[in-house]
Order: sequence, then structure tokens, then C-alpha cells
Amino acid sequence: MNEKKLNNPMRRIEIDKVVINIGVGEGGEKLRKAEKVIEILTGEKPVHLKAKKTIRDFNIRKGLPIAVKVTLRGKKAEDFLRRALWVRDYKVPNYSFDSQGNLNFGITDYTDFEGVKYDPEIGIFGMDISVVFKRPGYRVARRRIKRAKIPKRHRVTREEAMQFMREKFNLNILEVE
Repeated sequence: MNEKKLNNPMRRIEIDKVVINIGVGEGGEKLRKAEKVIEILTGEKPVHLKAKKTIRDFNIRKGLPIAVKVTLRGKKAEDFLRRALWVRDYKVPNYSFDSQGNLNFGITDYTDFEGVKYDPEIGIFGMDISVVFKRPGYRVARRRIKRAKIPKRHRVTREEAMQFMREKFNLNILEVE
């Protein structure tokens, strides 16, 4: 029975998407610089994220653009993830994996990427990287007609995502309490 589960092609785990996010907290010139950083690293044009509510203390109004993000899928996502993990020396703490099997980690400076030089006009920007895993058949949750939920037994667990990253990317997961 267990041998059958391992050979089932529908149990194969793959990367659904990689989301790169730079939260600036304000619009204007700083946001344009963050946009330029994402374009340099990914080669894609990022989208602007707007504030959901007004916070007077931080001078943020609802609807004001305060962050940029880009979503990568397929080969581009895998290539960017390899470059991002290289920056982290292929080491990530275990708390970076959540209960749904997603991986989230941050990079403090974009100049740590291989081949990227510091530009004094841009400054220093860090970023958050989120990796979402899936199995074949996840389309049933997003399709328009006859939409259905993904059963728990088919979802990617935290341990399965960790094992996938160890095997595919040779990731060293640090045990932190």
C-alpha cells in the first residue's frame, strides 16, 4: 500500500509559485526604487500593492501604493529560488515552513545576489520570498465550473515540503526551537 502511494504520479510535489515582495510603507521615489530592484532580480514588471486601511501614525492612507511584488511560475520560479537560496547558503530555519507546507524567508539586501552590484541611486532593499507547493489536481480548487475543495490527504504537509526542498534543492533545514 505504501509503495503504491510513493509511485502515484498524483502525489508528486512541485512548486506552484514563488512570490517576491518588497514592502516600502510609502509611495513615491522609494517605491520606484523597490520596483527597479525587483525588475533587476527577476526581469519581470512588478505590480503595486495598496494599503488596506489608513494608519495616521505612519502617514498611510487607504488605497495608497506601499509595496511591490512579482509572482514567478515554472522554470523562472525555480531558477530564482536557486539564486535566493544561494544567498542564504542553502540554509533555512525550520520555522520558515508553515503548517500548509509553504516556505517563507527573507533576504536583507538585494546586493547579496550573485552578479548584482550596489547602486547608490537605489540604496539597500530587502525582500520577502514565499514559495507555494502543490500537487497535480489542485486546479479543482480554482476552476470556474464544478469547483471543489482539496481533501486534507492530498494537501502538501510541512514535513513533505521540507523533504521536497532537501531532495530537490539540497536545502539544509536548521532545527530552531
